[in-house]
Amino acid sequence: MKTESLASRPGPVMPAAPSLDLESWVLLLVLSLLWGASFLFMRIAGEEIPVFTLVLARVGIAAVALHAVILATGRRYPTSLRIWARALLMGALNNAIPFSLIIFAVVRVGAGAASILNATTPIFALIVAHFLTQDEKMTPRRLAGVVLGFFGVAAMIGPAALRGVSGELLATLAMLAATTSYAFAAVVGKGFRAVDPVVTSALQLTASTLLIAPFALLAEAPFAAAMPSLAAISATLAFALFSTALAYVLYFRILARAGGTNVILVTLLVPVSAIALAALVLGERLSGAEFAGMALIGAGLVVMDGRVLAWLRRG
Repeated sequence: MKTESLASRPGPVMPAAPSLDLESWVLLLVLSLLWGASFLFMRIAGEEIPVFTLVLARVGIAAVALHAVILATGRRYPTSLRIWARALLMGALNNAIPFSLIIFAVVRVGAGAASILNATTPIFALIVAHFLTQDEKMTPRRLAGVVLGFFGVAAMIGPAALRGVSGELLATLAMLAATTSYAFAAVVGKGFRAVDPVVTSALQLTASTLLIAPFALLAEAPFAAAMPSLAAISATLAFALFSTALAYVLYFRILARAGGTNVILVTLLVPVSAIALAALVLGERLSGAEFAGMALIGAGLVVMDGRVLAWLRRG
């Protein structure tokens, strides 16, 4: 009887890692512009509107807009309770928690610096995906990128961590907590691949509206506050309709096509538009430590992605 050696037996076939095609890259660039502008909108509106109230306005207006699109176009809502439960979890991880933390940070460290820290999201996404998925595992190259990214964060925090808890340090830690929340959301969101991106976005934003409403209404009493300026109201509307409603439709479309760690690469591109807009509109300037941190985080993301290194080797 012929026997087969253990060495000759085929091992388990691992799922192929998802990749970015041309359409996904185009969508990724558009998404980066929309989310880059969101830091500008946050800075303008956040000066006058309290954190939870601004988050509530952002997700609530965006949810209403997307439900209107669903009804106008005849799209169907899912009947699976599992999808609705996942939407509730995504509303917390992808909206309510990170949005609140990011607005807190942007008002204290500026739109440009916050957008750089937001670029650490792929680092945390890679770590989370390694433990929670089968097709997006850590590799030596990706590990090197993670290490570079953490050095970048350390460069941005700088001596503040040694001087005790400061507003800047708290804002930095808030941004890192937000990016970690986004990382878990990128993994959870893979369960929506079979759902229309417009419907997915509407469900997620509706869930986050329900989650954040009690905090805004009870802690900040927005209806008793003074009316914000026209600039703050305009920034909030743009924040909700373009940087949230439209942006999340693109986000879920890319997520379905290219996977969680690839869609999160958008945060590598966001600081470019965020810093440019913050400089042009708000006159913000980055410190040397922040530029150094941006360079290290960017280098880490380039190493993790691998495309540039592969292109250089071929050249």
